[in-house]
Amino acid sequence: MIAIVDYNAGNIRSVQKAFEYAGASCLVTSSPEAILSADGVILPGVGAFKDCFGNLKDRGLDRVVLQCLEKGMPFLGICLGFQMLFEYSEESGPDGGRVKGMGVFKGFVRQFPQDMGLKVPQIGWNSLDMTKECVLFEGLQSTPYVYFVHSYYVTAEDRSLVAARSHYGIPFDAAIARGRIFAVQFHPEKSGDVGLVIIRNFMKVVYGV
Repeated sequence: MIAIVDYNAGNIRSVQKAFEYAGASCLVTSSPEAILSADGVILPGVGAFKDCFGNLKDRGLDRVVLQCLEKGMPFLGICLGFQMLFEYSEESGPDGGRVKGMGVFKGFVRQFPQDMGLKVPQIGWNSLDMTKECVLFEGLQSTPYVYFVHSYYVTAEDRSLVAARSHYGIPFDAAIARGRIFAVQFHPEKSGDVGLVIIRNFMKVVYGV
């Protein structure tokens, strides 16, 4: 069973439906016991960084996610579930200033420049540039197209983490991988056949087949 962490963030049901379509058994849950006993864990997220991370912390689920990572459980972060793994975001709340993330990895989240001549947020299809071999991308062409919805982008300090980059006015980190920990800025559940390959590749990591 794959646990999808429920912390009142958007897009959770779309993730559930996509994984179930691919043949996975999924449970949307906020139960620490259910999450920690799962075969794999997905941390989705759509919305404002401060609000989403606040919801995660209020439920004590940030600590649960850290436990999952410490245990070496197969893990997939999607969109904000990717960004929250890093040290901080410049997406400030009403009081301004940086918002701290989980700090699993060193790096930060910044807003796309407003003067680059492109609409922000980036909404739509964009290509990936693979930077290292990664099981998530097995079976895909060298520059597959995936679906993005975001105004902020990740810059990882440890460049060995980065599995794929993309470009929207500026280059940015689009996916990371370390061991059985994966996280992506784009939405596999909205990325058609390419997303289905990525989902099934993650399922192979979870189920060991």
